[in-house]
Amino acid sequence: MKNKLEMLQISEELIAPLALSHVPEGTDIQAVIDQWIHAIATDSHFYCNPSISEPNQLKKQVLLILKEKKLFNNRSEFFEQVFSELKLKPEKKTSFKFIDLFAGIGGVRLGFQNAGGACVFSSEFDKHAQKTYQKNHGEYPFGDITLIDPQSIPDHDVLLAGFPCQPFSHAGLKLGIDDTRGTLFHNIASIIEQKQPKFALLENVKGLISHDKGYTLKVVLKTLTRIGYSCNIPKEMIEHGSIKDIQALAKKMVLKSIDFGIPQNRQRIYIVLWKDGVIEKFDYPKPLGLETRVGNLLEINPDPKLTISARLWAGHQRRKIQNKLNGKGFGFGLVTPDSPYTNTISARYYKDGSEILIAQGDDNPRKISPKEAARLQGFPDDFEPSDSNVQAYKQFGNSVTVAVIEAIANKFKDKF
Repeated sequence: MKNKLEMLQISEELIAPLALSHVPEGTDIQAVIDQWIHAIATDSHFYCNPSISEPNQLKKQVLLILKEKKLFNNRSEFFEQVFSELKLKPEKKTSFKFIDLFAGIGGVRLGFQNAGGACVFSSEFDKHAQKTYQKNHGEYPFGDITLIDPQSIPDHDVLLAGFPCQPFSHAGLKLGIDDTRGTLFHNIASIIEQKQPKFALLENVKGLISHDKGYTLKVVLKTLTRIGYSCNIPKEMIEHGSIKDIQALAKKMVLKSIDFGIPQNRQRIYIVLWKDGVIEKFDYPKPLGLETRVGNLLEINPDPKLTISARLWAGHQRRKIQNKLNGKGFGFGLVTPDSPYTNTISARYYKDGSEILIAQGDDNPRKISPKEAARLQGFPDDFEPSDSNVQAYKQFGNSVTVAVIEAIANKFKDKF
């Protein structure tokens, strides 16, 4: 049995000519090859340019190529071959399929994979995040989602997307889904409309609720409910209710990392949608009631280089005093190992670490390490961060708290 590296190298040579015509603009051919190999291993549908081929027929062609070269004997053996060297892998027998949009480094994927799902398609625009994703999940994500035909995406049960918060035109939802054109949300809605997954999970900052005085949230919900989906906010309210009433119910979709055993004061909105009639209401996970402590995720012997300079520390203190005088109330966040939680880690953490500093007695405080940043987002220690500390901090700051995602994902388990 060849190892995965050998198999992928041979597969690239054999499959690349066939894959080339299916590669969308803005995507590396490796993404198509990886998706096809994983689809065979997990018994999933192929990514496929529908104007060229039909997914099942294409899958048969690729299987025939692999069988002729004795690279495929049976699915069970092929699964072991593909995922043997991967620490974070799906179960051999999964209960549902999902796609991972605006995937980042795969935090949402991990949560749903841990709950028994298999990822059949991933998309991420940032090249640095793509490399980290490939290193940990064994596949190179597709690129610019705006250049991908929704019909070409494999069939799936759950669509997962953490999307940027963009304002919409105030023209007024007269055209339905077309009103969202020019925004990345439009691409999500188009995929949902075309592929009709049973469920969708959209993750965003808590500020989505108040963004553009609530208009953005209303457009998002109206668009999705008008194409045949429901959420915990009644359709009648979404169509005719006040924005204030919609916002009040949306706040119940906000979950906190600290409520799921992670010592970080991070709040995000998780909009769960389902095809009309599948269920009546989604039962969001309840807080676990666990005590949290920052010290539980800190490294025993942190790198001395993480200690900030006297000049930077003086600057942090000076800015905090000035901000208070200006009525801003912003400044550095200093915690001790015994603190129950930290501030929210953000993508800018690499700049000066101001939002999370660890007190060190008489010494200057220190920044958290990339491994501690990973733990602060609930990533397992097996997860391999970017080789660049700057990119690692950015990526963890942009990611999700895996423990929260997994708690949500476990609520889907009995729905397939």
